[in-house]
Amino acid sequence: MGADSMKTYSGKSVYGGIAIGRIHVYKKNESLVRREKIDDPDAELERYERAKAEAVAQLKSLYDKALKEVGEVNAAIFEIHQMMLEDGDYNESVEHIVRTQQVNAEYAVASTGDNFAMMFAEMEDDYMRERAADVKDISERLLNVLCGSASGAVQTEEPVIIAADDLAPSETVQLDKDKILSFVTVHGSTNSHTAILARTMGIPALIGTDVSLDGIDGKLGIVDGMEGRFYVEPDEELLGQMRRKQQTELAQRELLSSLKGKENVTLDGRKVMLYANIGNVKDMSKVLHNDAGGIGLFRSEFLYLESDHFPTEEEQFQVYKTVAETMAGKRAIIRTLDIGADKKCDYFGLEAEENPALGYRGIRICLTQTDVFKTQLRALFRASVFGKLAIMYPMIISVEEIRRIHEIVAEVKAELTESKTPFGDPEQGIMIETPAAVMISGELAKEVDFFSIGTNDLTQYTLAIDRQNPRLDSFYDAHHPAVLRMIAMVVENAHREGTWVGICGELGADTELTEEFLRMGVDELSVSPNYILPVRRRIREINLEA
Repeated sequence: MGADSMKTYSGKSVYGGIAIGRIHVYKKNESLVRREKIDDPDAELERYERAKAEAVAQLKSLYDKALKEVGEVNAAIFEIHQMMLEDGDYNESVEHIVRTQQVNAEYAVASTGDNFAMMFAEMEDDYMRERAADVKDISERLLNVLCGSASGAVQTEEPVIIAADDLAPSETVQLDKDKILSFVTVHGSTNSHTAILARTMGIPALIGTDVSLDGIDGKLGIVDGMEGRFYVEPDEELLGQMRRKQQTELAQRELLSSLKGKENVTLDGRKVMLYANIGNVKDMSKVLHNDAGGIGLFRSEFLYLESDHFPTEEEQFQVYKTVAETMAGKRAIIRTLDIGADKKCDYFGLEAEENPALGYRGIRICLTQTDVFKTQLRALFRASVFGKLAIMYPMIISVEEIRRIHEIVAEVKAELTESKTPFGDPEQGIMIETPAAVMISGELAKEVDFFSIGTNDLTQYTLAIDRQNPRLDSFYDAHHPAVLRMIAMVVENAHREGTWVGICGELGADTELTEEFLRMGVDELSVSPNYILPVRRRIREINLEA
């Protein structure tokens, strides 16, 4: 290993950390698909149906495995793949090619996969473009079954750095995590399911890396997920430097672990509530593992987004009851249905909008589709008997909206009383996400028990910047003084009315702002579970009297 042979490549980091080890170039089983004439299209389509059934069985098994390892939201990709395999257009295309061209199923699947992937890749919508990789994934799975070949696996004794052209979500989940130090891909995007899985699994990973995979198999490599660098055949000086960096990182993790069980209290004795944001029941283990004091945001919309029908009162009740019981007396704030904007749900029949971020979303849907809203409220009030649940309403812009909510809540309580169904008396709060809510926060505070400031949307609406648009990243300033002044105004107005205030947007986890938030008087910070301990450490370093 000399300086001459060392190569350095750049990529986009999707998860930090340092990995040092041998490189394993992962290649798919690319058996060449031959076009073959067939005499019996019906028999060929029966072969295809059997292959499809086998592929669906594999995906069900992968879903169960992913559910245990990476949670329901991230496992959902395998349910999506099952649905794509049942897609009428996809299957009609395969059948059409087999029948009209009298060719083998392999050729029909490969052609359909290429055509559909190209169609998705050319769409303007980012989400739909991401589906191109999913179509390729299901087509490759079908081809593997039809050709009788297994998907590529890593045969290695020691843990390795996986280098690949790209990794489909199914391939990532199938990899033996004990044998993987990191992965590096030439293609991929930071929002792909694979990148999300990598972050959830805690594997240092780079995507969009400018590396050639030829000739690097078996060589020593270093992945620096903090700087977005991939080194092949590092020299001794760099190797020593990276090992020291790795040790520092491990020591940092141990230090954070030592904070478990400690209070969120400043040096001068100010206590802060530190809660977790989660999307479903499967994330509860992360809440407990990271020692959160409660749940500051449970995104109930995932119950709707992961279903093909309106979740029933009983289905929702069981979920909220589980949350209440598992938190064992700690506060768990459930946000009511917040779909619309970038969160679409087909069976709601929402129409396309010019400006969806400013459109029919959040509480606006609930106040116009009151039957859906009341079903959720009944489930929440019933579940509140089993623990310390609180209810939070999103996208509030007026006192009238809160009063209308109170009327609907009163109707729900009356119905439960009449049917002799036990229910509790949960705290009720609202999200402050709009400049309108900020400006009238004094009046709003008279109507509710608490506020939670959603800094992601508040920043978007205050700066008039679409946070989904990557072209505006250079204009987006999360620390903009206007946003910080708004937060301070909300806290001051709320405290005047005896209402407590939390922050549940991404700024809550920004340790550069922790001290400023505490000086403003913020009562609670709610962050992703893995940020609980770093924020706790920052709180414990602050002296507000200094």
